Order: sequence, then C-alpha cells, then structure tokens
Amino acid sequence: MKENVSQQLMNEHEIRVLRKTLEVICGKWRLFILLHLNDQTRRYGELRKSIPDVSEKVLIQELKALIEIGVVEKQSYNEVPPRVEYRLTQKGLTVLPQLLKLREIGEIFMK
Repeated sequence: MKENVSQQLMNEHEIRVLRKTLEVICGKWRLFILLHLNDQTRRYGELRKSIPDVSEKVLIQELKALIEIGVVEKQSYNEVPPRVEYRLTQKGLTVLPQLLKLREIGEIFMK
C-alpha cells in the first residue's frame, strides 16, 4: 500500500529536513537577499542599496545567518578601503529554482 504524503513526512528526520528548508527562506529579508545575490557576487553596499527598506543591523544579521546555514559565503579582501563581497554557495544556488515551486503554492492561496 502506498503511503500518503502526511505519513511520509511524519517521521522525525523528514520534519527536521522541512524545518531546515524553512530556516533557509524564512525571515522577512532572506528571500530578498537570495534573489539579489542570484548568480552574481555583490558588495555589501550594493546589497544595501538594492534592498533599501532593510536596516543595516537586520541586513548584517540576516547575512550572518545565511552564512552560518551555508547558503551565502562572504569574501573579505585585505585592501584599503576594505572590500567585502557576498555570493551564493552551491547550496544557495539550489534554493532559487525551488522558490518557483513555492510560488505555485502562493498563487493557490492568493486566489
């Protein structure tokens, strides 16, 4: 007998996997950060300008969280003035196509 989706998702491992998925994209500004990094490297100032409504403190916190999760990487250069760049990791690049699937869910609930 084929298990239904609910039964497949109800084991502890699957719940941890789903929670980790939500951790990556949840947060008011994480989605914006991921979309603005997309497949390019951006300096902090560029990110700040491209997401003008986020405070500096929150942007820094969200970037740190995304780095800890392993979705974003930070490259610091020993230059004057200092230069810091952010880009998506290989893991981070896998998130973007999945957002299209989540978008379909949003469309269902917006009707």
